[in-house]
Amino acid sequence: MVAIEKTGFRNRCLTALLLGTALPALVTPAVAQTRRPAVQPTQAPQPAAALAPAAPVAPAKVIKTINVVGSQRIEPDTVRSYIKLRPGQTYTVEALDDALRELLDTELFSDVQIRDNAGDLTIEIQENPVINRIILEGNKRLKEEKIRPEIKAAPRQIFTRSKVRADVARIIDLYQRQGRYAATVEPKMVTLDQNRVDIVFEINEGPKSKVRQINILGNEKFSDKKIISEMATRPSSPLGIFSSKDSYDPDKLAYDQSKMRQFYLTQGYADFRVTSATAELTPDKRDFIVTYVVEEGQRYKFGDVTVESELRDYKPKAESLATKKGAWYNAKQVEDTVEGLTEAAGLFGYAFAEVNPDFQRDKDTLTMSIAYKIADAPRVYVERIDINGNTVTQDKVVRREFRLAEGDPFNSFQVKRSSDRIQSLGFFQEKLEIEQKPGSAPDRIVLEANVEEKATGELQLSAGFSSLERFIINFSIRQRNFRGKGQELRASVNYSQYSKSIELGFTEPYFLDRNIAVGGDIFRRDLNSFNFINQSRQTTYQQVTTGLQLRMGVPITEYWSFAARYGLSYDDVSLDTATYYFNGQCDPFLAGRYLCDAIGKRTTSSLGYSVVFDNLDNRIRPTKGQRLLVSQDFAGLGGSVRYLRTTVDARKYWKPFGNYVFSVQTEGGYIHSFEKSRGAGLDKVRLTDRFYLGEPQFPGFDIRGIGPRVQRLFYDTNGQLITARNQVVDDSLGGRAYYLGRLELEIPLGSGAREMGLRPSIFAVAGSVFGMTKPVLNSLPNGLTRCRDNVTGVVTEFQNTNTCATGTTSIFSVPAFEERYFGDSWKPRVSVGFGVNWRSPFGPFRIDIAKALIKRDGDDPKLFTFNVGTQF
Repeated sequence: MVAIEKTGFRNRCLTALLLGTALPALVTPAVAQTRRPAVQPTQAPQPAAALAPAAPVAPAKVIKTINVVGSQRIEPDTVRSYIKLRPGQTYTVEALDDALRELLDTELFSDVQIRDNAGDLTIEIQENPVINRIILEGNKRLKEEKIRPEIKAAPRQIFTRSKVRADVARIIDLYQRQGRYAATVEPKMVTLDQNRVDIVFEINEGPKSKVRQINILGNEKFSDKKIISEMATRPSSPLGIFSSKDSYDPDKLAYDQSKMRQFYLTQGYADFRVTSATAELTPDKRDFIVTYVVEEGQRYKFGDVTVESELRDYKPKAESLATKKGAWYNAKQVEDTVEGLTEAAGLFGYAFAEVNPDFQRDKDTLTMSIAYKIADAPRVYVERIDINGNTVTQDKVVRREFRLAEGDPFNSFQVKRSSDRIQSLGFFQEKLEIEQKPGSAPDRIVLEANVEEKATGELQLSAGFSSLERFIINFSIRQRNFRGKGQELRASVNYSQYSKSIELGFTEPYFLDRNIAVGGDIFRRDLNSFNFINQSRQTTYQQVTTGLQLRMGVPITEYWSFAARYGLSYDDVSLDTATYYFNGQCDPFLAGRYLCDAIGKRTTSSLGYSVVFDNLDNRIRPTKGQRLLVSQDFAGLGGSVRYLRTTVDARKYWKPFGNYVFSVQTEGGYIHSFEKSRGAGLDKVRLTDRFYLGEPQFPGFDIRGIGPRVQRLFYDTNGQLITARNQVVDDSLGGRAYYLGRLELEIPLGSGAREMGLRPSIFAVAGSVFGMTKPVLNSLPNGLTRCRDNVTGVVTEFQNTNTCATGTTSIFSVPAFEERYFGDSWKPRVSVGFGVNWRSPFGPFRIDIAKALIKRDGDDPKLFTFNVGTQF
């Protein structure tokens, strides 16, 4: 009996799989000795007489039966179908070896033996196990949901080593695409009962491969540092922890080559080229060293610049172009010129106008002459507007933002404006573009808006801590695209130690499908005003406001709009009677005349309007454009308050370079009262109707930290005034006029920080609030004591802080103090600083660190402020 065995083959295959060594031999040594070499060694020819006698050839035998032993899931007939041997055929040892190989090539068996008993063949098999589960270990940087799609082996499949090896290669490739070239994956198998196994992929992610060094060879005109600054990749440095620019990426290296070429082409080097680019992995497999070899060539100037237009009514002049003869050649200017000519042709209705620059290079004079050739094209009309991807938003919500209708002449400017308006809805993805596709005829075009809807509903339940209001609880629900009609429905409840509010609001932007916005709000707000004594916040007055507002807005032109509103509110301003009242009346010595004047109940009935100019590219996060708002509100249509409030707000945004966004914001306001004089030291505009400035509008100062105010300074035991800020009672009075200006530069960060919602900025702020009738001030240089006679009940007042006489009871005692008036000046206060906006999981988060550079007597500066859970 001849046995061809693969004893222990399973264990040796697994060892080879895990260690990456060569697979074990497919035949046993005994069988191998009977096989002839496939290729005989080449030898020098010998005479025939010298040839050795031929070895005897083993006689062929006949197969009687083929039996299969050990099959569990696979039928014996299926096993026999994998080999070429059949009963009745003759066979040799080599044929049995081939059959063994054929069975192993199926990858269904972990061990195979073929036993020969005088023509009765027995195939003993051990089936490959079934995969029970796939386990990942060691993956921290990549989550399982990102790795598992790369793994083709799955539970209840038959285990094969080729599948596992392919999965290992795919996992490593996934990590390399993430920049982790030192990642390793070691597969292991855990044997279970019933011929089942668990496959464990042990992952060592390794560090993220960085670009350790960038070498540039052949550059003479520009330094390595200058050229590298133009690339997307940067050498790694300790300061680059918040940036991904030092990560190695082969695709990014190709992009860097194009960036180098773009840079040189903008500097006039038209012959520049990169002759080679190599990236070498350091021996520790942690970083890469990138080397570029470049040829700069000669520097060119613009030669003759001409325009040849075949369009009937569009004949631009070469003198109006950005490319000028004699200037250094600049490929970016050529590109901008082509884009400008194409857009200008689009304004005339030529959507498919082609502008082709024809370059004539003169290497002798080092000049580059350009002829801009505008090919003839038909005037185009909008055939159809298609909107795709909107599953919730109704078509009409998007269509009404288009500045073009089907059948209108094409206009590239109106297409861009339509894209900006759709983007400003806030319902779809950022950087939305309207595609322009050829229509059914050469003079027809199809505009296609492919939108990707994003969540427009907001449900927020948050708790936070604010430097303004201490502990905050906020619950709000808002749907900016209610029923897919673009309507806004909102409700909110806010609670903190010093303010409470509940608001309900609704806005319909297109009432009765006309471009008329209508809306309304109802609200209840409880506000406690406060000051600080010994760093302890003291409530001064409470204001409860209940009201409603109705509003309507209509467009005047594409960028101008008009809005009108009516508001009705009821205010109840009160002081704590136990603290500030005496004999049922507000006591000026306890509260101050200005606070006593504020108490009372009043109704405000106001009618207002706003005129708005707005051409911002995005109303949520603008990067360019301007906005002007002029508003006036007249209170006096009934009610108990009469005034005219006028405010102006102007803002401009643009990108000075790269993705930096610079903004200029100015605002101001004035209140004119129609009421008669209310007495000496009392301003016509009441305390609760005035303007206030400070945190958060004016970083660098505390809440209501600038403007007219009364400070009450107390005397110490030596008769000296205590001027320490935390010992002074400080009450802000506001003003009838204010102005505020802000310069801000938003700094772009890497993609990782952008995904986190981080937006840092630096800013400078200047402003003031002023225009206030000077109040009547109180002064008690010796203090005040009031005593009540225990028999008669008569109250006696003493201008000192002595104890009451026998038979009387002290009602209260006021320490000696002096009141001073500060801050009523139009002269600006100025602060500079930096801040960070963060869309955190807990809600909007804002940090500001600002230094007050210019301040006035009485102002209250503040260096650090932050807010969580409130809007900013």
